[in-house]
Amino acid sequence: MTIRYKIDLDYKNSLKSKDKIKISTYRLILSGIKDLDISNRSGPKKKDTDDEDIKRLLKKMIKQRSESIEIYKKNNRDDLLQIETQEQKILSTYLPKQLSEEETKKICAEIIAATKASSIKDMGRVMGELKKKYSDTVDFSLAGKVLKVLLNK
Repeated sequence: MTIRYKIDLDYKNSLKSKDKIKISTYRLILSGIKDLDISNRSGPKKKDTDDEDIKRLLKKMIKQRSESIEIYKKNNRDDLLQIETQEQKILSTYLPKQLSEEETKKICAEIIAATKASSIKDMGRVMGELKKKYSDTVDFSLAGKVLKVLLNK
């Protein structure tokens, strides 16, 4: 079952249950997927939108929600904070589980040792290895922070 099909199915179920937040979130996702379809068809490299494209879109949407959540926390906007948090949870259900901060630190330390990285200058090489091995499960903004700390020792 593709991610697109699963999202469509969940959207139809949310319409039946009349859950307003889920309905609006699924509409945003489906709209983003349609935009992807259009850009994939009209570009020089014509292709169908696959699960990897949709995963990238979902990661981007989650990142946007995370940034909004931080802003709403600073400005004490609990009403908007709840909506963004619920949307983020819905978006996250279609991606593999992200590793925790501790697991990310452990993996980063292993890759630093394996690549013999010694300074912040080697961060690009370490991030490249992370992307090769853990592209679906690592939060790269968190990994970047962890690597800066580990490589500045």
